[in-house]
Amino acid sequence: MAGLSKDTPTPKEIKLHQQSRLLDISFTDGQSFQFSCEFLRVYSPSAEVRGHSPGQEVLQTGKKNVNIKQIEPVGNYAVLFTFTDGHNTGIYSWDLLYNYGLQQDKMWQRYLQRLEQAGAQREPADHATTPPSNPQ
Repeated sequence: MAGLSKDTPTPKEIKLHQQSRLLDISFTDGQSFQFSCEFLRVYSPSAEVRGHSPGQEVLQTGKKNVNIKQIEPVGNYAVLFTFTDGHNTGIYSWDLLYNYGLQQDKMWQRYLQRLEQAGAQREPADHATTPPSNPQ
């Protein structure tokens, strides 16, 4: 987990827009970042997503419509998100979120490339449109 370095700005405001599934974070140094809930979910700092060592990352698919349903403070250095898909592990420290903000475009492009290489999609699998099997 990324810690909180003494030089990292801290958030002065965190605002969730549930309808648009966007999270705004304003930091004390004047920087502001907007994250989609999908971005935060697919880049969760949890071991479930990152693995326990480099190369063990698990590609997250079908997360386009995920939302954040709860934000909990963790001490004075981080937050924990509970997502609508049930994921609620991974502590997002201030320095991690700040770094994500600075690197967001590059990280998002990398995620889209990984999805394409895996033949996977951002959209959730829609089982409602899958015709039932017809046993004979």
